[in-house]
Amino acid sequence: MNRLFTEQYIPISLKEAWAFFSSPKNLKILTPDYMEFEITSSSYTEKMYPGQLIAYNVKPLLGIPLNWITEITHVIDNKYFVDEQRFGPYQLWHHEHHFTEQDTGVLMTDIVHYKLHWYKGGSVTNAWIVKGQLQKIFNYRNQKIKELFNS
Repeated sequence: MNRLFTEQYIPISLKEAWAFFSSPKNLKILTPDYMEFEITSSSYTEKMYPGQLIAYNVKPLLGIPLNWITEITHVIDNKYFVDEQRFGPYQLWHHEHHFTEQDTGVLMTDIVHYKLHWYKGGSVTNAWIVKGQLQKIFNYRNQKIKELFNS
């Protein structure tokens, strides 16, 4: 099992943070352009809810297209939500999004547990490719959030 942990302070209200990050439509804004992220679900709501399925196409590596379906499994408004992969490139993907109100903003914490499909060389692939790629995606997201909310 692999783990990715990130924290980012955002100088906006908890209400604003929740409204932005809990809306599936904003996923595209926070994803690098080269990944060509597109939601393909025929219908999804602005408001996230437990049991919600979100289908999308993404090209995370070498321009290879992948179909990915995640389910929103837990939602506590203004506190946290969890998305889990139901179909996609990982054997397991469990992503927790936590929001903690601070004096002058919000601390956003992401905890991702993931496991690659079993095959020979899986741990080497994670160390050389997947872990670095995920970190790059989260670094992009961090920078994009700074551009959107710190100006």
